[in-house]
Amino acid sequence: MNETGKLAAYLEAAESAERAGSWDEVLAHCEAAFSRLPVEGDAASAAKLLHRIGEAHQRRGDLELAEEAYAASLAVSGANRFGDLAGAVLRRLAEVERLRGRGDRAEALYVEAYDAARAAGDEHLAATLELSLGALADVRGEREAALGRYGEALERFRRLRDEPGAARALAEMGRIHAASGDADAAESCYNEVFELADRLHDSVMLGCVELDRAMLFLARGDPQNARESCDRAFEVFGHADAGGWLSATYRTYGIVFREMGKPHLADAHFARAIELAEAHRDRLMVAEAEAERGVLHAAELRYREAIEAFNRAHRLLTELAARRELLDIERRLEALEANCLRAAEAWGASIEAADHHAAGHCRRVAEHAGALAEAVGFSGKDLVWIRVGALLHDVGKASIPAAVLNKPGKLSPAEWALVKDHTRRGAELVERLGFPWPVAAMVRGLHEHWDGGGYPDGLRGEEIPLSGRILCIADVYVALTMARSYRPALSREEALRVMAQEAGRVLDPGLFAKFRKLAEKAGAKAEMVEHGRP
Repeated sequence: MNETGKLAAYLEAAESAERAGSWDEVLAHCEAAFSRLPVEGDAASAAKLLHRIGEAHQRRGDLELAEEAYAASLAVSGANRFGDLAGAVLRRLAEVERLRGRGDRAEALYVEAYDAARAAGDEHLAATLELSLGALADVRGEREAALGRYGEALERFRRLRDEPGAARALAEMGRIHAASGDADAAESCYNEVFELADRLHDSVMLGCVELDRAMLFLARGDPQNARESCDRAFEVFGHADAGGWLSATYRTYGIVFREMGKPHLADAHFARAIELAEAHRDRLMVAEAEAERGVLHAAELRYREAIEAFNRAHRLLTELAARRELLDIERRLEALEANCLRAAEAWGASIEAADHHAAGHCRRVAEHAGALAEAVGFSGKDLVWIRVGALLHDVGKASIPAAVLNKPGKLSPAEWALVKDHTRRGAELVERLGFPWPVAAMVRGLHEHWDGGGYPDGLRGEEIPLSGRILCIADVYVALTMARSYRPALSREEALRVMAQEAGRVLDPGLFAKFRKLAEKAGAKAEMVEHGRP
């Protein structure tokens, strides 16, 4: 076989590997083909191969090598005035920046790619870039801008008589209208997508639009029609042997049954969605189904299971973020963290219900712990988990009989030993929940003392996790300012005086000094509001 034949064979093998989704093989075949190119004279083939090599690296999660290959392709394209290829390569470079979370840089490259596509007369690429710019605006929450981009893409695809492209644009427009509460506009878009999919005999598109319709029916408070849309999607995907899409269908069924008040059916469908998604290695779908199952468990007051599900979803999304496989990762993670926080607060309140004097205790501890943590430098997601840990700091008390918790007199040695064990039990329980932050260490360190006289581990000074020392101060303050069976509530000033005596023995003295300033500042502000002063 001559060199030309070998080159063709490598390219054919690369195309076959790409269809199979084997990007390691695509990369190997493309690099072998590139090595067979003549040193001079075939710039077009070199630019195209470099483009494909970059795509293979990108699909494998190596953005640095992808960027190098795209840059080399762009250099060859620019030097030889391959305007049509330059636009495609710029688009890929924009995707790399988008996956790195550099939205502004991605947008600039998308616009540059759009201009290159227009200059080269590549209207299809220009329309595709409008979709990319629309997605970027959507992630930023700029829905009107996103709709404008998608609308322009739609018009371009229509002029090109590209019905699959038009359907993609319409589907995105429908989802934005649905998220904005404009059900009529969303339905109009979905109806057009359905007509196009039916004409194209595109079974996957037909199934997807039925799932979109199901969510729209739910938003309208019509679970029965939502279920019927799921039934049609199930029939389409079952005949198409589309296991990956079947997992999405089962997840949507789960949401529908949850809204219909059928939790057992909902749970079974979420479990099946997760099973199918895991079989197809679709980690995003596993995360989405786990998140929805968490919402179901929280509604059933099964808070521990809810938090476990939210944490599994969080872990999977974080892995996808590390591999740069998800566009709107921050928005998804923030939604999960908010759900986890709500479940933790509800669980903490349910545990407090056994203690007649503890109502609102966990919520107040979380507020003070969060304020102190922020004052000493915690920020962002760390503050979320500080608050979660504070809300769950008493979960170990669930194992203590209510008679012991509410005993008005002195506890017996056996009862006191039972109470002291709650931090260890709580930490073990929290550890099993799989938090992405050391919440368990925070719970376990709650009753450790600065001088080493605390429990359960007798830690001293900075051996105690900082989060545990913060939690200890917040817990002591709230306990002192709430009435108990054996004493009335102390005022802010009285509580701070008592705590000052414990600084250096029970409490971290440096942290207490910061907390005291925060509490005094809050007290002064409250007095000003009470007296009508700004």
